Order: sequence, then structure tokens, then C-alpha cells
Amino acid sequence: MTSTGFRRTAVAIGVCSSLALAATACGSGDDGSAGGKTRITVNCEPPRSAKADRRFFEEDIAAFEEDHPDIDVVAHDAFPCQDPKTFDAKLAGGQMEDVFYTYFTDARHVVDVRQAADLTPYLTELKSYDSIQKQLRDIYTVDGKVYGIPRTGYSMGLLYNRALFRKAGLDPDKPPATWDEVRADARRIAALGDGTVGYADYSAQNQGGWHFTAELYSQGGDVVTADGTKATIDTPEGHAVLRTLHDMRWTDDSMGSKQLLVINDVQQMMGSGRLGMYLAAPDNIPILVKEKGGNYQDLALAPMPGGKGTLIGGDGYMVSKKATPAQIRAALKWLDHMFLAPGKGFLGDYARARKNGAPVGLPEPRLFTGAADAADQRIKEANANVPVRNYQAFLDGSRTLRLKTEPPHAQQIYSVLDAAVSAVLTRKDADIDQLLKDASDKIDSILARS
Repeated sequence: MTSTGFRRTAVAIGVCSSLALAATACGSGDDGSAGGKTRITVNCEPPRSAKADRRFFEEDIAAFEEDHPDIDVVAHDAFPCQDPKTFDAKLAGGQMEDVFYTYFTDARHVVDVRQAADLTPYLTELKSYDSIQKQLRDIYTVDGKVYGIPRTGYSMGLLYNRALFRKAGLDPDKPPATWDEVRADARRIAALGDGTVGYADYSAQNQGGWHFTAELYSQGGDVVTADGTKATIDTPEGHAVLRTLHDMRWTDDSMGSKQLLVINDVQQMMGSGRLGMYLAAPDNIPILVKEKGGNYQDLALAPMPGGKGTLIGGDGYMVSKKATPAQIRAALKWLDHMFLAPGKGFLGDYARARKNGAPVGLPEPRLFTGAADAADQRIKEANANVPVRNYQAFLDGSRTLRLKTEPPHAQQIYSVLDAAVSAVLTRKDADIDQLLKDASDKIDSILARS
């Protein structure tokens, strides 16, 4: 996910490499002004090692400053955009940039610790706000007040290999829509032999718990209650998830013998043409091609099997509670320019992306709705350099799914669920009832401590 003219932005970055220096040596007043301009610091500038993205980011800031000569933007690079090891400390110390990047799962926490500005009175500065998908806007809305602006959004689907489908006598234009169909197709693909695996799943490093959550949503279940106080995994839907994985592994022998896989393992398998299916978001596709040896023509995406729900994620920007009204207005104008104009800006300039060899035409991120979405999709399609037909099933089928974000305390909960997923994939005699009871008790304890 990625990427300004060097102008004064680059000079400011070089001179004021930290927030402390930026607040003093760059001469910014308490009102965020600098030399008569409203000055804002922003993070998530791509690192210098990502040359094209860095250049795009700098070009876009330069264009923004030219259109808004009263606003001065100082960008801070970061990779990753948010480091979980330092995020909370930086937040608690009041050292966040004026405009700072967050995952969807951070939004409520930042509001709860009172480090985010209330943007509600200033939304008229954001011309695109009403065109953003409501379920994404809602993520940054707490008690009726808006504290952040989405930048991207993704949802999980079933990534599959069209070449293996054809080789196994399956129709690559009719991917499985239920988990029973996934099982049947996985058996056919695994029967090809030569180390071919029909379906693979993660089961280590919290990634098994992450995929359990996605699979539970697809069955219509939830990980915790709506108020976030109790686990809801020891249910028929939770049993169905583990039973399906257990039976594909041990009864069907369609998941291969090597388990305790993580994302890199599964991507290697798919990129090398040895894997039929796995759960993924669209951003996996260019990774499979650029880094794992895959081919765009062979890779396709379908909606989550089960038809009842899918896990969504993404990111956005929030504004520091220390920001002045002038800085908040400037921040929203910057976000509009950089990320929220259909077919334009850092993420939406598809012509520029194509010219620089980036994939154009993937089904997500899909941020907008209505006329804005239609305009964005038209421009994307006009510049597409990947086989968009391979993702049509995903686009068509995902519209009707219930969209759900990750549960609270997601990583702690995923660690617990990892144990259940890894057990059914490594032990033929795994007791699913006991695994879910134990996991439910542990999740209840996590929620009780929060």
C-alpha cells in the first residue's frame, strides 16, 4: 500500500527529522503557523528505498502546496506506517504527527485515550466525505462524532489458481461458493498429485486465529458479543469452522501434510503453482506475481465461501488532539487531495501507476460509493494492466456479504485461536468441543481484563 516535488517539503524533512526538532528549529508557533502559513506534519511517507512511491508522495504534496499556498506540509517517512512496538508509547507521549496513520483496529483505542481531535465540526472541508462507504466511515465514528478519515479498505476472499482448476476438470469461471464446494474442489485439485495441495490455511504466529475469524464470519458467526464482553466461538458456527479444517486435513487429505504454515509459506505455494486455493485479500495478488513467481493470468479471486460475511480491514488518518482549528482544516484538505479524489492522488492516479509498472485493475481497495465509485472504477478500468475479469466473481459476490472488522484485542485473541486451529491440523484426534471451550474461557479472561 503504498507514495511529491522535493520543493520545500524535502528540505523540511531533512532539517526537521523529529517532532521535537520540527516544533522548534522549524519555527512553528503554538497555532501551527510557520512564516504566515498553517503548518502540518504528516506521517506514512514511503521510505527512500521505495523510490517510485516516495517520488509520487512528494509530487502530490508539492501539487497540494501549489494549490494551497497558505498550507505547509512536512512529511515524515515510515516503514511500516505504524510500528505496533512504538505506536502506543508515541501516542501516550503526545509525540504523534498532526496527521497520523492508523489501522482500523486502532480507531477506538486512540479515541478512548483522548489523543484524537473531533473532526465533526470541520467535515465541510472534506468534499469527498459523503462519497466514502458508510461502513468504512463508521469505523472512525464514536458516539456520533467523527475522529478519523478512511484511506483504504479491503475485504477477504478466496484466492484460487485458474490453471489448476482447469487441470482438475473444474470450471475456473465458477469458483466454489460454499465450504462444501471448497472441500470438493480441493479434493479434485489434490488428486492431481506431484505435491499439489488443494487448500491451505495459516495456523501459526497469530495468523491461524486471524483466518479462523474470517472463516467464522463467513459462517455467520462472531468472535465476541456486540458489547465486547464475552466470547462467542463455542457455537455451531465455530464448530463448523474447525470441523471443516479437520476433515479437509485428515479425511480428504487435501491440505497436504506440512502444517503450522504462515503467510509466506502459503504465498510460496501459490506462486509456484502447487496450491489451488487460500483465503486472502486482493493485495496478495501482486506479491504473488512480483515476489513468488506467480502469473496474473492464473490468479483469480472469489468472494468468501459461505456467503454470510467477510472480514474487512484497512487504514486511515486521524488528527492529533493538539491540532489547532486551522491545522484540522488544513489536514482535511490534504487528505482530500492525496487520497480521496476518485482517479487522482497518491493511491488513485492509475495512469501514473500503470506508467511505472504498478498493477492497476485489482478489485480493491474500493473506498467510494455511488457516482464517486463509478468514476473511480471507470478510470481504473481504462488503465488496467491485469486481467480484471479474474476478479469479477469477487466484485459481484462481496456486495451482499456482512462486513465485519477484527474483534477487540485482536492479536491476543488470535494467539488463543491459533492453538485451536493448529491442533485440528496437526492432530487427527483433536477434540473440537474441548478446544473451543478452552479457547472461549481464555478469550473471556482477556475481555474481562480490558
